[in-house]
Amino acid sequence: MTYTKQIDLRSDTVTQPDEAMRLAMSAAEVGDDVLDRDPTMRKLEERAADLLGVEAALWVPSGSMGNVIALIVHLNRGDRFLASRGAHVLDNELGAGSWLSGGMPEPIEWSDRPGHIPAEAVRAAGGSGGPYYALRTTLLCLENTHNAAGGVVTPPDEHAKLVATARDVGLRVHLDGARLWHASVALEIPPAALTVGVDTVQVCLSKGLGAPVGSLVAGSAAFVEEARRVRKMLGGGVRQGGVLAAAGLVALERIPSLVTDHVNATTLASGLAGLGWEVNRPETNIVLAFAPDVALMIRTLEQVGVRTVPMSGRVRFITHRDISAADIREALDRIARLRS
Repeated sequence: MTYTKQIDLRSDTVTQPDEAMRLAMSAAEVGDDVLDRDPTMRKLEERAADLLGVEAALWVPSGSMGNVIALIVHLNRGDRFLASRGAHVLDNELGAGSWLSGGMPEPIEWSDRPGHIPAEAVRAAGGSGGPYYALRTTLLCLENTHNAAGGVVTPPDEHAKLVATARDVGLRVHLDGARLWHASVALEIPPAALTVGVDTVQVCLSKGLGAPVGSLVAGSAAFVEEARRVRKMLGGGVRQGGVLAAAGLVALERIPSLVTDHVNATTLASGLAGLGWEVNRPETNIVLAFAPDVALMIRTLEQVGVRTVPMSGRVRFITHRDISAADIREALDRIARLRS
């Protein structure tokens, strides 16, 4: 059977800007952001900083650029930085933490819960004791939600313990919050409750919220002033960026709607389990499913018009605003037919 409709569950970055977002983009007030600051971009940055509970924010083209800007500002060449095993800054940014930031990455193993790291492990790995030729550990990178672990959420009490431990051993803290909005909605708390104590945070506008491009990196006013210079060094200076910032402002208004994606992910996981699949219990919008041969399963799903990608040795499904409850039911029906 040939399926004309593709059910694209590869990522929540495949969404298309809808009519309301496109109208906002077409009507945006713009200016040269490199010379005079773009007024719409300034509005977006101020709005994001307020949501995140920090002094200032800077628009960047991608989350990866936001993360590497933070690492460049925080690290001296040869400094070691810590991150959980499977973290995006370690596995999915082409080694930019080493190549561009000059840092030495050190993964911390998960506790008995995927995506969660023990504060004791941070304490053991942190600190800068030893002779002058020893590695200096200066930064802890957190990730909330944790993509490779299936979108798991770090709650405020656990976050506070990790940040406090990092401070005890002299570490700065950067939070990769590409899907922090999802964690906020899942926990029913403001995003700022999940950034307490961090030096910097990166959040994404195109993962789940529907913007076509853009992230923000945020922190103190002094950090953002330096981050703006680094963004320009990396080729990320923008001119009439208000066209893109307008989409970001619309996206931020849609944070509450992420709950629909979480419900759809739970429905998908339950349906897959009912079909005999081994799946995680999603906390947000990511479902990881076991398959004996992941590559083969992805190709097989593609044949019935269900698009997925590999992640952490599993098949990854991500629900998003362009996927309806009906689409989830249809995807499950198609997958069920694979067994018949």
